[in-house]
Amino acid sequence: MPNEDFEKKVYDALIVGSGAGGGMAAYVLATAGLKVLLLEAGRSYDPVKETPMFNLPKDAPLRGGSTPEKPFGFYDATVDGGWQVPGEPYTQASNKPNQKFDWWRARMLGGRTNHWGRISLRMGEYDFKPYSRDGLGFDWPISYAELAPYYDKTEMLIGVYGTNEGLENTPDSSDGVLLPPPKPRAYELLAKKACDELGIPVIPSHLAILSERLDHENIPQKLFPNNKLAQDVTRESMKSRAACFWATPCGRGCSIKANFQSTTVLLPPALATGNLDIVTDAMVREVTVDKKGNANGVIYIDKNTRQEKFAGARAVVVAASAAETSRILLNSKSTLFPDGLANGSGVVGKYLMDTVGAGVGGQIPALENMPAHNEDGASAMHMYMPWWLYKEQLRGDLDFARGYHIEFGGGRSMPGAGAFGGMGNFTEGAYGKDLKEACRRYYGSFVWFDGRGEMIPNEDSYCEIDKDQVDQWGIPVLKFHWKWSDQELNQAAHMHKTFAEIIEGMGGNVTSTVQTDGAKAIINGGAIIHEVGTARMGSNPKDSVLNPYCQSWEVPNLFLTDGAPFVSNADKNPTLTIMALAWRTCDYIVDQFKRRNI
Repeated sequence: MPNEDFEKKVYDALIVGSGAGGGMAAYVLATAGLKVLLLEAGRSYDPVKETPMFNLPKDAPLRGGSTPEKPFGFYDATVDGGWQVPGEPYTQASNKPNQKFDWWRARMLGGRTNHWGRISLRMGEYDFKPYSRDGLGFDWPISYAELAPYYDKTEMLIGVYGTNEGLENTPDSSDGVLLPPPKPRAYELLAKKACDELGIPVIPSHLAILSERLDHENIPQKLFPNNKLAQDVTRESMKSRAACFWATPCGRGCSIKANFQSTTVLLPPALATGNLDIVTDAMVREVTVDKKGNANGVIYIDKNTRQEKFAGARAVVVAASAAETSRILLNSKSTLFPDGLANGSGVVGKYLMDTVGAGVGGQIPALENMPAHNEDGASAMHMYMPWWLYKEQLRGDLDFARGYHIEFGGGRSMPGAGAFGGMGNFTEGAYGKDLKEACRRYYGSFVWFDGRGEMIPNEDSYCEIDKDQVDQWGIPVLKFHWKWSDQELNQAAHMHKTFAEIIEGMGGNVTSTVQTDGAKAIINGGAIIHEVGTARMGSNPKDSVLNPYCQSWEVPNLFLTDGAPFVSNADKNPTLTIMALAWRTCDYIVDQFKRRNI
């Protein structure tokens, strides 16, 4: 951390947020030689020192079970954050449960990258031009081809396992980019057998976990052919990362740096350049502008002293997470920007999106009484199902326009709290020795399937400033408006039907209620934590906030590098695209500095 002298410095770039987009921005800009200040609203966090990788559930309160403060369990890496953050409320425009948006925040260095599922899927050609394909939503102003080189670079940097399958709208990586995937587990092979009969592809997952150590001798040269500083710090960073032990859940964080976290993969090499300063516990309130309307820094609250402070820079990069970024812009009002910074289009806060989610579980008799066997592997999937009904959708055979991928789990990994909940449905009231035998019989025979689908942006889903409430730091909070369209509801109902068919194809029994009403099947907005949109890029300043390089149309030295620039939210998890876009944007920022346009 810098000393107080940083307050007197004017940096080349100031970054708000340290997660996927902010961490990538810090890495690319610092390795390019820019002097960078990064402000993080949460506390400092070091996974190498703080991760309880090998602690057992029995060693934790409630045996590691979830609580309101720790919804993903005691050992989850999100040490400060969740859908509710003490002293930092948000409000809802409606009291109706299906019109609520649950807003996840991770108040810690590295943001959500410490917690996420590491699923790293590329958006495809259709995903960048959805309006051109079906007349719904909006097209991105960039194509897949423009982002593909940055997908390659991001995958090589962070380490992603998977395979190239040549499937429709499921892009292949360049040769030699992906790491080898781990072998499928027994229940995954059984699911694949059932899916083969149903015509559903089942392929190796793409996860940001090192199945083997990175090639630190050659990758840095490929990433930065003309930048020795970048090569050197990247090489040393890669050398410090071990291959996965296949032992503990990624959600705890990773002290051996085998999975991707901003705190282990992006920020350390950026700091090693000597060009990055980081200030934590810095709650940014607004971006400030000079008389010409250019961004010149931010005002933030020092959460330790509760004092208001200013930090200056020649360029400002906001990557606080989509909704938080829009909150900052909407609170950045001045005589030049009375409706919020960079909001001449009126689009800031609009077209908020999350992923469509629905799930169904089942019990598989063929997996009962499985002998003890080694099921070590990634804490997440080894296989998944990409969307497969593109042609049928294009013909109009389905009652929803966009697709979903399927994530699934099961097996005999270490049981956690509640692992034997619901056993009464299978044991006919057994207790004592009979109950123990039943648990041994049934453990490992349960599977669950979750859909992760595309939401089409709509005018009824957005966030705005609540004029009547502030948080504990005195900053006006967000009010959320939310609505699923029939497109998403019909998609969720299709998920339930499909998952039931797969379970039955495995010879199993569905243990969930299969809903034909999508409104009963779908999960709350925000619950999947794939919040994107609210400051979209576009080709026209009249209906977008940013140009194709995530640069504000109105404030040329203001850039956004989180999920806010997203025009649509494909069925692919957004983190990989956030990082690839951030890298592309920061290459552009460096070029603008060289041209003295900033």
